[in-house]
Amino acid sequence: MKQTDVAADFTEITDDDVEGVVELWHSCGLTRPWNDPHVDITDARGGPTSTVLVFREHGVPGHERVVASVMAGLDGHRGWLYYVAVAPDRQGTGLGRAAVRAGEDWLRAVGARKVQLMVRSTNSAVVDFYEKLGYGDQETVVLGRWF
Repeated sequence: MKQTDVAADFTEITDDDVEGVVELWHSCGLTRPWNDPHVDITDARGGPTSTVLVFREHGVPGHERVVASVMAGLDGHRGWLYYVAVAPDRQGTGLGRAAVRAGEDWLRAVGARKVQLMVRSTNSAVVDFYEKLGYGDQETVVLGRWF
């Protein structure tokens, strides 16, 4: 299957996908105690400028498994990708690249002119992956504050 075909197979998350997506994010080490993934999913689904896209593996009829995801959001100036995840047993199959492409396609369709993502400093292994996809260090420091 061509990469573009796989990216096109990513679809909007459904209610039935939520627990599988949360499980996927946990298995990929993307969650943190201070970020409730259920809240992140609800927030992304609640607005017109954000979404969660998923790729489902079809096995036994009626038992689909979410094996990849990407959360995408537009902040009015640029698009952002979050929670790019591929099930550990499916990593290295092109699904990560397809997830990024699906998120980029969604962002392009809602008007984003640029896309960015953040990688935790403890996740240095994934930086090479993103660099191969054309992403580079933006020479910025991301600062944050909890309300």
